Parts: sequence; C-alpha cells; structure tokens
Amino acid sequence: MPPRERPIRVLVVDDHPLLREGIAAVIERQADIELAAEAANGYEAIERFRALRPDVTLMDLQMPKMNGINAIAAIRAEFPDARIAVLTTYRGDVQALHAIKAGARGYLLKSMLRKELIATIRALAAGKRCIPPEIASELAAHLGDESLSARELDVLRSAALGKPNKAIAAELRLSEETIKVHMKSIIAKLSANNRTHAVTIAVKRGIIHI
Repeated sequence: MPPRERPIRVLVVDDHPLLREGIAAVIERQADIELAAEAANGYEAIERFRALRPDVTLMDLQMPKMNGINAIAAIRAEFPDARIAVLTTYRGDVQALHAIKAGARGYLLKSMLRKELIATIRALAAGKRCIPPEIASELAAHLGDESLSARELDVLRSAALGKPNKAIAAELRLSEETIKVHMKSIIAKLSANNRTHAVTIAVKRGIIHI
C-alpha cells in the first residue's frame, strides 16, 4: 500500500485536559500522525469536526453538556464517513453496543491507551474497524439478552443508591408491589441472584452508572 501523502489528522475529545495532553504527547512522536484539535465535550467535538474534518476522532463517552454517544450520532448523521473511536474506561457491553450503533468504528479502553492508541488510529485511517477482542466477546455473550425497560432502569438506579422498595415506590409514584414486580423482572433479565447482584452486573456491563 502506498504511503499517505499527509499525516493522519486526529481530533481528541475528552473533558480531562491531562488525558488529552497525554494523547497529544504520544501522537507528537509519530511522523505519520498529527493532532488536528482538541475538544472537551460533545458540542465542541461537533464544531471542531465541521471546521476541520479530521481523519480520525477519539471520543470520550462520559462528558458534560453532551455525551460521546450523542456526539458520535450527530457527527455520523452529518458526515457518514467519519471514523470515530470511543475513548473510555468502561468495558461494559451495553456502552459498546450504544457507541457502535451510534456509528463508532473503534473502541479504545483508556487502560490500554499506551499499547493500542497508535495502532487504532492507523487502522481507522485505513478504513478498518478496531474493536478489542474482550469487548467483542462481551457483545457476543449478551447478544440475545432482553434489555431493561425505561421503568426498570429507574428502579435499578434507585436500588443502586441503596434505597428500599418503599422509598423507590414513593419516588416513582408507584405501589411497593409494582416495584417488587419490576425488581423480580430485573433480576431475571440480568441472570442475577438478588438485587445487590443485579446492581453489580448492571454497573459492570455499563447499563447504569453510580
């Protein structure tokens, strides 16, 4: 394959300046890659992308004002060929699935940045997808799982904060019996042993954040 005529231009989107600086330092050492711009939230990411049309975008998921998944969807709606990799601490299959559905072509775990960053940037610039094997395995493992309803998610988030059924019922303006029914369904769908186990599974898979 002939060498590129110009460096791969990268947009880095993360609300932590130190992380952006770290990525910039790694990119700086590569002759074939350059930092095009940085952004601290989803709105800035969309603006920078429109202005610069980078070859590759690295997008954090959890950010203020607009999260990464919404920003990915907005960019891909306007620029279908955008090559975006998620930049995240979350290994959860649900987060990965949402990001991929939104249009992400790569998934970079922040814990693996030093090893995988440059390879992922080059792969995306070459038009390839880049999903770590452990994320792909998680996605495959839960492919047929029934997702939680919006109401079940509300109940689970409250349970994750340690609230008893009575308090959850009052908060959601439902009967305590209805909360028990929702909790039973949540435990079954997540193949959990009890509500505490359900919360643990949900956090690990990226279904809820606490």
